[in-house]
Amino acid sequence: MAERVKIEEKVGGSGLRPEPRGTGRPIKARLHPYVAAACAVVLVLAAPTVGTDPDMLQDVCVAEPLFIFVKLPALINGFPCKANVTADDFFFAGLRNPGNTNNPAGSTVTAANVESFPGVNTLGVSIASIDFAPGGQNTPHTHPRATEIIFVLEGTLEVGFITTANKLFSKTVTKGDVFVFPRAHVHFQQNPGYGPATIISAFNSQLQGTQAIAMTLFGATPPVSTDILAKAFKIGNAKVDAIKGRFFTPK
Repeated sequence: MAERVKIEEKVGGSGLRPEPRGTGRPIKARLHPYVAAACAVVLVLAAPTVGTDPDMLQDVCVAEPLFIFVKLPALINGFPCKANVTADDFFFAGLRNPGNTNNPAGSTVTAANVESFPGVNTLGVSIASIDFAPGGQNTPHTHPRATEIIFVLEGTLEVGFITTANKLFSKTVTKGDVFVFPRAHVHFQQNPGYGPATIISAFNSQLQGTQAIAMTLFGATPPVSTDILAKAFKIGNAKVDAIKGRFFTPK
């Protein structure tokens, strides 16, 4: 008991617990690095997830039309806010009618993202409809800024995505089915040819971005070196140039 009183007198009401034998500093001081590490973890968890749209900073920010905002300074997420907002800014009728699938891919995407639907600016969402002719394909592509989830309105589709471990997850989906493609993963949809098909695609980004793999590699401007592509695909330079010719569009 006498020893305990001596220890308490030595501490002197500082609020510090007596340090164990063999240490040269108070327990509170020795815990400091752990407290700092815990705070760092909390800050990381509280921060927005990398690669997704930022949180809203105000109720609405309808994007100015393209021909206007390219001449104005960026205010929120690269799109200036429109001054006079109406209900029509939050309305989009572009998905009412089927798209024209008379093209080489046999499919067409009608997008309702910030470029065509300014009301979604800063809201972190967008939507699209994709129409497929029999045998049509939405070629392998990625969305670098969004996860995509689809709902089949009509028809049958073969869909799938590939992981970074090169594992394919594929499924045949039909009317009423839902399938999801993780953000930035290569994925595709193809109509096996039983009839027309239509899906609704939703994204957790106002502008998901789309990179069609073949077009990205063989139709880039300026073009990717033929030698690089020949080595990557293990084919001859002449074959690469022939493929490039199918994607290059003279201006």
